[in-house]
Amino acid sequence: MKRIGEVVRSAQGVAVVRCRDRSRPEIGTALVDEQLTAVGKVVDVFGPTTRPYLALSAEGEPAALLGAAVYSRPGLNDSK
Repeated sequence: MKRIGEVVRSAQGVAVVRCRDRSRPEIGTALVDEQLTAVGKVVDVFGPTTRPYLALSAEGEPAALLGAAVYSRPGLNDSK
């Protein structure tokens, strides 16, 4: 499991994730929380290339994810 970043805000029905570094998941990648519960999929990447932001279409209420760490899991997105 790889930590992607942290949810820093919610806006217009999506959760905004700040990446930890320049590595980022591809659009369409499913992300999970610390309990391996699916939290949503990446729908956009924007901002600086050194630490980009992700727009995450949340499974539930985006505001409920504020401050949460999000992760990608190998094998989770293999059935695209």
